Amino acid sequence: MGMWSKRLSAFGCRPSVPGFHLPTADSRKPRTPQRGVTLVELVVSITIFAIALLAILTFMATSIGRSADPMVQEQASAIARAYLEEVSRSSFCDPSYDPDGDPATGCPVECTTSVCAGGCGGPIGGAETRSTYDDICDYDGLVDNGARNQFDQPLPGLESYTVSVRVLDSGIDLGGLQADAGRSARIDVTVGRAGMDAVTVSGWRVNN
Repeated sequence: MGMWSKRLSAFGCRPSVPGFHLPTADSRKPRTPQRGVTLVELVVSITIFAIALLAILTFMATSIGRSADPMVQEQASAIARAYLEEVSRSSFCDPSYDPDGDPATGCPVECTTSVCAGGCGGPIGGAETRSTYDDICDYDGLVDNGARNQFDQPLPGLESYTVSVRVLDSGIDLGGLQADAGRSARIDVTVGRAGMDAVTVSGWRVNN
């Protein structure tokens, strides 16, 4: 033992030894025990998390529903336009309408009253079906529960839509072409579905 080690020993001090450290005041303090989570705190945390999750899911469902609305509206509009085009391409009068028996005159000359109410169009000689409709009045009052094509066949994927057709032939005119005089008629097609506002498109058919 060296000279300094002897002197330190005389004063009651231990010499410094590599790897050995004297305990400090801080290291001798008793450790504070860690506090865990109680059952009540755990239940409260889970409840708060569940409420927050429900709010987020509700918001997402509402957003998705709203984003789907324009697509449904556009689909309804497309159905209405397709029906309107079909009706508009039909004859103004029934093809067999010829009161005077002169083929040279026909509907533009002989139909001088409301086309449907006056008898210029519509079923003649018995009721018709959708696949045999040949004039605009045949479509008046049509209601399809589920969109159908011109052959009266259901269109897959469009069963939830309701389509109705009205042919207005009195009390209106198109630029002076009086409906009451058999010169014009307005076609209204309305398409609806549960949970949406109905869509209506209109077009005119003139007697020419």
